[in-house]
Amino acid sequence: MPKRKKSTEQMDREVLLNLDSSAEPQNNDSYGSLQNGGFIPPRYLTAAADDDDDNDPIYTHNYSVPSAPPAQPKGNLFRDGKTKIDFVLVWEVKTSRKRRSRGMSGSEVETGQSRSEKKRAYQASLREKFIHNLESAGLQMEKEEAASAKKTIHYLKLSAPWDMMVYYAEELCLRAPLQAQPNPDFNTSARVLQKLHVPNVMSQSVPNRPVDYYTCAFRKSKMEKFLGSENHDTYFTNTQRHRVVYEILARTVYGKRKRAEVGVARLLSEGVFTAAYPLHEGPFEAADHEVSPEVLNPRQVLFQYWARWTKWYKYQPLDHIREYFGEKIAIYFAWLGFYTTWLVPAALVGTFVFISGIISMGSNTPAKEICNSGGRYLMCPLCETCSPWNLSDICPMAKVGYLFDHPGTVFFSVFMSFWAVTFLEYWKRKNATLAHHWDCMDFQEVEERPRPEFAAMAPAMEHNPVTGVKEPYFPEKARISRMLTGSMVIVIMLCVVMIFLVTVIIYRSIVSVMMFETGSSVLRTQAGNIANISSSMVNLALILLMGQVYTALAEQLTKWEMHRTQTQYEDAFTFKVFVFQFVNFYSSPFYVAFFKGRFVGYPGHYGTLFGMRNEDCGPGGCLIELAEQLFVIMVGKQLINNVQEFVIPKLKAWKQKKSMASVKKSQESHDPRRWEKDYELIECEGLFEEYLEIVLQFGFITIFVAAFPLAPLFALLNNWAEVRLDAHKFVCEYRRPVAERAQNIGVWFIILEALSHLSVIVNAFLIAFTSDFLPRLLYQYRYNQELHGYVNFTLAYSPPGYNLTSHTVCRYKAFRDENGNYTLVYWELLAVRLSFIIAFEHVVFFVLRVIDWMVPDVPESLEIKVKRERYLAKQALADNQEALLVSRGQLPVQVSCHGDVHTFNPPHAHCNQVCLEPQGSAHLLQAVQLFISHHHPHLLNFHFRITQP
Repeated sequence: MPKRKKSTEQMDREVLLNLDSSAEPQNNDSYGSLQNGGFIPPRYLTAAADDDDDNDPIYTHNYSVPSAPPAQPKGNLFRDGKTKIDFVLVWEVKTSRKRRSRGMSGSEVETGQSRSEKKRAYQASLREKFIHNLESAGLQMEKEEAASAKKTIHYLKLSAPWDMMVYYAEELCLRAPLQAQPNPDFNTSARVLQKLHVPNVMSQSVPNRPVDYYTCAFRKSKMEKFLGSENHDTYFTNTQRHRVVYEILARTVYGKRKRAEVGVARLLSEGVFTAAYPLHEGPFEAADHEVSPEVLNPRQVLFQYWARWTKWYKYQPLDHIREYFGEKIAIYFAWLGFYTTWLVPAALVGTFVFISGIISMGSNTPAKEICNSGGRYLMCPLCETCSPWNLSDICPMAKVGYLFDHPGTVFFSVFMSFWAVTFLEYWKRKNATLAHHWDCMDFQEVEERPRPEFAAMAPAMEHNPVTGVKEPYFPEKARISRMLTGSMVIVIMLCVVMIFLVTVIIYRSIVSVMMFETGSSVLRTQAGNIANISSSMVNLALILLMGQVYTALAEQLTKWEMHRTQTQYEDAFTFKVFVFQFVNFYSSPFYVAFFKGRFVGYPGHYGTLFGMRNEDCGPGGCLIELAEQLFVIMVGKQLINNVQEFVIPKLKAWKQKKSMASVKKSQESHDPRRWEKDYELIECEGLFEEYLEIVLQFGFITIFVAAFPLAPLFALLNNWAEVRLDAHKFVCEYRRPVAERAQNIGVWFIILEALSHLSVIVNAFLIAFTSDFLPRLLYQYRYNQELHGYVNFTLAYSPPGYNLTSHTVCRYKAFRDENGNYTLVYWELLAVRLSFIIAFEHVVFFVLRVIDWMVPDVPESLEIKVKRERYLAKQALADNQEALLVSRGQLPVQVSCHGDVHTFNPPHAHCNQVCLEPQGSAHLLQAVQLFISHHHPHLLNFHFRITQP
């Protein structure tokens, strides 16, 4: 499908022509004010000084509340019961107490008090100036206090008036409704089940579903064209109001302009404010269980129909999530639910492959030969101090190994490669449909403002070449040098991961030797499993520890690199953390899959590492060891993460409530208000950790799926819990985040695509070099179709010079002759392996390209809807084109004046009445009025009459 040259929002701007020619001249010289390269009414400008002023005054504004305030109204409203609370700023002030001077001199006590007082005074001055500038910008304010003997908590409630909302709705390109339409049904499974006449237990009727509209970019001059514009109280949604107020909070100056001291984010980091958040829509639990669903508030709807564990099998109410939390969070849950749904067929096929392995395990000829061999195959010792052992000792492991290494795993690898790409292709279609439905299909960040941290640390100010606004500037060369330095730190940390990997390998070797030296036959036969499982647990602990350390380090590195915008910062941080976590989590499985057992050598010429013999694959083969590692790391990580997501928020909430206990105790006379209850909740931590956890899981179920066919099943079980855990956090435990717009999952989709392509290559090598599939295939083709004698085929004899105390010859697994040289079979098998890899990759990638071509990114039905929406927008506003030409005097209009017909361009100077005939319209009437007022102001008392046909 050819790409559109212009975005929807750009086309909307072209359609919605502005007939207001009385705009004031622009002034783009300042940064950090409410200006953003466009006209702003003077009443919205901050009281900040000019750029050249080095000594900005600290404004103070005294505001107080009555000693006996009236009763609080119900809902998130000011005391007047009408003004909506759009945002709350909170700060705490500790009650002054005399410091104990025990063990301190008088000067030390005085100095300590002075420093503390200076810091509090400085924070108070910044806070007062920031609040004053917010008031100058036009925000309405109301303050509340909650005091105890230890501290006082101040709550500043903010509200955006109608004029400010109208201005910022146009500034931020908010979407405005043109025409209501039926809500579409996006659940493919629901449609399929309906056609099959199968009851759909996943569907549920969620009350108060948001209405779907055809929309276009808001324009103040065309307000009468939008639905509901006459009702100022309900026209803008709560999430739109939150976005507008947060935009003002992020732009407002509070200090010296040359230092770019701007925005509430930096004030929060400096402790000037302790919290800034929009309010939840009331409690999440209904007071009466018998209450009608239609009267539930939006938060209660989300709790009753989404966040409860009893709804684990129901569809997510995505429209309600988007309306309450915004598109960015809604798209995450839509992606997580879509991914979880697609895991169902993968889990079913993987479970079927695993069960088929169990069923066919008894008919495995090589395993039968091993179990019935007795003392026929005397194997070489596995360590320098170990004794020879009989191959029949590993009979149980040989049978279990077949579960993870049989022809079905090859089929499953191919299936999962197709599954991954098909999943991503259909997610693109689903994402496009949701983005259009939520009015963010062509959403792009318009010329982002600099991050507050960047603004605070940038050494210079330069003019932005796009907007002309003076902004903080950091030299590009200095940034590149910092990024290179940060890359070196990443390399060092990756080396640390490799060191830990070597440590785990040494640990595994030591444990294996210890198990052999015990003399117990049980421990000797299970030595490899014990060492592998215990080392996997140690490795998991090191992985989680290193992940926490590196995430904190990556955050500091990314800040130090001085990325200008928040998008650049998030992309750089995501890349750093994912690269590290990829190596951190997957280095051990990669080692087991492709390096373990490759550099062992042969009896008498073993390879060594730090004086210890290199690891060889266990008796059951490396594939079963890889499966054990994947199980411990993947499932262990999921369990630990779920416990953390359940326990840590509750501990943080308990700590927050404990810190407020004294204040609540002193206010037992009245129930806590909404802003107080929300302050007890914990701050929303964003979606980064959630995305990272699921993307790493996606790597486990695609890259190493040939060794662990049950991985999709464990991922499915985890994600069912993950959806409800995350939903419960956002609805019940987090403060309400500011609604953010987003059209997709961002850079994470690129990472998923890279993982899906990497999985094809890794699985090809895994089947070719780690599995016994190709050696068995070669033996069946050349020697015996039933695999009789296959065990002896894979075993070599020790060289004659290999002296042993009790025997002269032992066997080991390799394709070597008696002198330790590779046999012709080894080279034939190598050629078969390389040929398989090339054929596997080419066939799979070709089919993937066919799937990509056959599945369009945007459904045809959606293309029709997009065209329909644009057509309606143009139809609704088409006569503006004619009106614009009239207003400019470019379109003559026949008018009658005192019975004489004249051409309107211009009317006669003696006329004081103009009558439009049947060809006239309301927009032509406006155009005539506008034209006369601009070009003929002497016609002060003119009268218009429109006669409709």
